[in-house]
Amino acid sequence: MRIISGKARGTKLYTLDGENTRPTLDRVKESVFNIIQNELQDCVFLDLFSGSGAIGLEAASRGAKKVIMCDNKKDAINIIEKNIQKTHLQEKTQIFNLDFEELLKTKIKEKIDIIYIDPPYKTDFVSRSLNIIIEQKIIHEQSIIIIETDDPKKIQEQMKSLNIKITDERKYGRASILLINIAKQNTRAS
Repeated sequence: MRIISGKARGTKLYTLDGENTRPTLDRVKESVFNIIQNELQDCVFLDLFSGSGAIGLEAASRGAKKVIMCDNKKDAINIIEKNIQKTHLQEKTQIFNLDFEELLKTKIKEKIDIIYIDPPYKTDFVSRSLNIIIEQKIIHEQSIIIIETDDPKKIQEQMKSLNIKITDERKYGRASILLINIAKQNTRAS
């Protein structure tokens, strides 16, 4: 696993051991960042279930002004810290060793431009995090939310109750990437 582009391009990253994490494949990461490249410069980026920090650090490397990374596992935070040191992106990153709900409810004090949600598969964390994002009003009209999942139908079903529509969907082997813009949808609905 490595940083694909930008200031830290080519830097090999440390990864987490074990079966509880599955790093985003380079080809998936590259495709996602190609889709959002025009929105990245000087944005505030939230990597909600950071794991090794690869997604957040890719955003920082490519020009995000601030990247917030969150994981509730201490071993993940240790790896993220090592990867931040290795990429020399300390000035752009902020790390929280918290549960995602606590982070969204108590620590986000600014509007987020891009949110990457890649929770453990087989959980309801996507719908729970989207619910809090809407309640806490941490996005603006141009904000983009990206969800990585192995079960897009399940995510679509969960999002029906929130009245959210997927604006773009891409499949890469087992992983699917869903893009949404909640703020625009809620603005039109009201």
